[in-house]
Amino acid sequence: MMNIPPLSRLTSRRHWIGLACAALCAAGSPLAFAQDYPNKPVKLVVPYPPGGPTDIVARAVAQKLQERLGQPFVIDNKPGAGANLGAEAVARSAPDGYTLVVATTAHAINPALFAKLNYSLTKDFAPISQLTGGPLVIVASPALPANNVAELIALAKSKSGGLNYGSSGNGQSTHLSAELFSAMAGIKMNHVPYKGSAPALTDVMGGQVDLMFDTMLSSMPHVKGGKLKALAVTSAQRSAVAPDLPTVAESGLPGYEAIAWNGLLAPAGTPREVIARLSTELKAVLESPDIRQRFDAQGFGAAWSAPAAYGAFLQAEVDKWARVVKTSGAKID
Repeated sequence: MMNIPPLSRLTSRRHWIGLACAALCAAGSPLAFAQDYPNKPVKLVVPYPPGGPTDIVARAVAQKLQERLGQPFVIDNKPGAGANLGAEAVARSAPDGYTLVVATTAHAINPALFAKLNYSLTKDFAPISQLTGGPLVIVASPALPANNVAELIALAKSKSGGLNYGSSGNGQSTHLSAELFSAMAGIKMNHVPYKGSAPALTDVMGGQVDLMFDTMLSSMPHVKGGKLKALAVTSAQRSAVAPDLPTVAESGLPGYEAIAWNGLLAPAGTPREVIARLSTELKAVLESPDIRQRFDAQGFGAAWSAPAAYGAFLQAEVDKWARVVKTSGAKID
């Protein structure tokens, strides 16, 4: 004879099975995943060596995210191949929000500059937010007979063979910003690439090259020390770091604008809820007074943006720099 459990026991058993299933389903849902995120350390890949502007931004942001989210945000410096090495590594990482990359202007330039890339900036990543944005500054030796943009353009037109300008490397913003300037001004300038800003600035100070478009972080201390003179900033508005320094656009080249920026990307396919969580936290971080003051003092302002807005910004940057690369003829195999 079958032993049939009482109805109350069956009901109770079904109740607990139902609760268990619901819990399992909730645990596996994107919303629950986002609420639980992060539950282990998060790696921020910086595709540059330690100590540079991108590394400085990444470490400041990582510290604040760690304080807010209660998990370590670990910096992993992975330089090489024009910042492509670190970006490629993250593009191939698991799309779970635990491996992110700090992108820069170079990543928008590289699709047009490199003959072949093993990743797509606009297809292999999910945009989270811009982090910073700031101008470059045109600096020259104090001996250069030009004290503003109009005089610089006139000098370049009058000098046989054109002026020579240094950069921190082929395809960097310090290179292509000068090429954009040359194209818009209708002048010739000869590119002299260096391995980083420091040796390039040394040669500008020594008069081996005429000028450089460089970050304010690395060049303004030399301007304040009298070893360089600053002609203009490359942003659409003046910089709070040097409010008396005019923009390129207002001092002889209307419409010119070039900024250096950092942003945060995750691998494509990362859950939208995780992207939203990171975006929300970054908004709080980048709007905090101490971060804003710290970044402003270094010449790059905090610049939070929603994921969709940052994605649109990336596409616009890719399109813009593709035109500049084509005009300049720059190429890296």
